[in-house]
Amino acid sequence: MPSTPSDTVAFIGLGVMGYPMAKNLRAGLGRDKKLLVCDVNNDALHRFKAETEGQGPVEIVNNGFEAAKEADVVITMLPGSEAVKTVYLDPQTGILAGVAASAAAQDASSAPPPGHKLIMECGTIESDTVLSVAKAAQEVHGVTFVDAPVSGGPMGAEKATLTFMVGCPPSASATVFPLVRAHLRHMGNAEGIFLCGDVGAGTAFKIINNYLSAITSLAAAEALNIGVKAGLDPRLLTDVINVSGGQCWVTSKANPVPGVQPDVPSSRGYEGGFRIELCAKVLSMGSRLAETVGARTVLDRPTLDAFAEAMADERYRGKDARVVYKWLNESGRA
Repeated sequence: MPSTPSDTVAFIGLGVMGYPMAKNLRAGLGRDKKLLVCDVNNDALHRFKAETEGQGPVEIVNNGFEAAKEADVVITMLPGSEAVKTVYLDPQTGILAGVAASAAAQDASSAPPPGHKLIMECGTIESDTVLSVAKAAQEVHGVTFVDAPVSGGPMGAEKATLTFMVGCPPSASATVFPLVRAHLRHMGNAEGIFLCGDVGAGTAFKIINNYLSAITSLAAAEALNIGVKAGLDPRLLTDVINVSGGQCWVTSKANPVPGVQPDVPSSRGYEGGFRIELCAKVLSMGSRLAETVGARTVLDRPTLDAFAEAMADERYRGKDARVVYKWLNESGRA
């Protein structure tokens, strides 16, 4: 029996985060649901189909337009504002154009009215872009747009332990947010899906969280480097910190000192984590938000300067952000 839009979910963006998220979504949806996938990387698409074989139907679509015509739920995990604008707003290939075409096709036929469509972006995108997509979505009948950025990094994406910060129109939250939760729970911690407010609030929550995380990454790296330079055991130092006032996510879940914790980026050459370039980008987004709302900041500029110096060295470029520990350890005191 052919799948209908109500039985179909689309996922666009099979990157470092999106690929494992979509795999967990496919596993969680069950065999009665069809998953559409879309990405600019054809190798990733075909690898995804091979790795999810037997879990339920998976089909490749070419763009957001096709995804929105065939699915009532479309989830995107895109790398930046330009990609979001293209995937959502392009008049020929965009998601919103697909929603409008779907409604027009139903109106021209004797078929029942189309179901209400839910579209959500899970990347960390500039607030003005999120709000521009939300405004455009308000002009299209039968669709709700929410922002649902994630925290937890590639490890959280792989283990389906992500935290989601959701911004949803207040008028739709009572009916839409339960549907949002029902899909996001396949990719994250069911207790870590938060309704943060109107559209854009999820993005603001995420930017502020990343602002703190980026600064904490440098602070933890500095503290542990002091200990190592003083000849202290970094494992024991970490144990003491993690039951004391200095405990933070970086020391407890992504320790920057190689060998202190297994299966974290620092213990595998700082590969497979949250790249330092992305960390600097989201910290800059936090700085811009602070400027917009008139909040004084002190620590963002020196942290950004530190990241810039580390990124300028090919030994650290492209690595997990906690590579700032290695940069500090291998640098002399200024």
